[in-house]
Amino acid sequence: MKAIIGLGNPGARYENTRHNIGFMILDAIADKHKLRFTPDKGEYYSVGSNLVTSHFCLYKPTTFMNLSGNAVSHIIESQDLPLEDILVITDDINLPTGTIRFREAGGDGGHNGLSSIIYSLETDQFNRLRFGVGNEFEDGEMPKYVLDNFYENEKEIIRLGVGFSVQLIEKFILGGKKEMMNFYSNEITNIQEKINIARN
Repeated sequence: MKAIIGLGNPGARYENTRHNIGFMILDAIADKHKLRFTPDKGEYYSVGSNLVTSHFCLYKPTTFMNLSGNAVSHIIESQDLPLEDILVITDDINLPTGTIRFREAGGDGGHNGLSSIIYSLETDQFNRLRFGVGNEFEDGEMPKYVLDNFYENEKEIIRLGVGFSVQLIEKFILGGKKEMMNFYSNEITNIQEKINIARN
């Protein structure tokens, strides 16, 4: 089974904010496949299904961002999952809005959710899909920036990036990181051109 874990904050106050792009991408997958999240036994909402013959489960932690590691460690332990079968989706202020990167390991990059996961798992060796949300904020304004909604002129960029992320995640479900990265390599130029047009 593949576990796809989107990071974000629960509650209507945080819907569609930059920090909740992980939730937004999972909602897009759920909508596409007509799935509905429900409360699970841990501190998260989840929904499971199959893509062709590959089983997967989507998870949205309810711990708030800074304690994401509590939910992720419980998911891994309760499902007895190898780290190679999980994919964490997170926002990233170090990337331009809509830019998508995959990493198999690495530090937290100043992201509290990733920091919590690394601390709870006692390793940084897990897959993560990083979705750029830009960094158009003054010194000391980062918390407000990531908890704000996307600007109006960013919405088409987000739509394109979320759509591409959904495709990447489906490839991960079907064939793991190798199939996902093959798809990424073949399609990233095309999607980046569309995003650049939307930026301008």
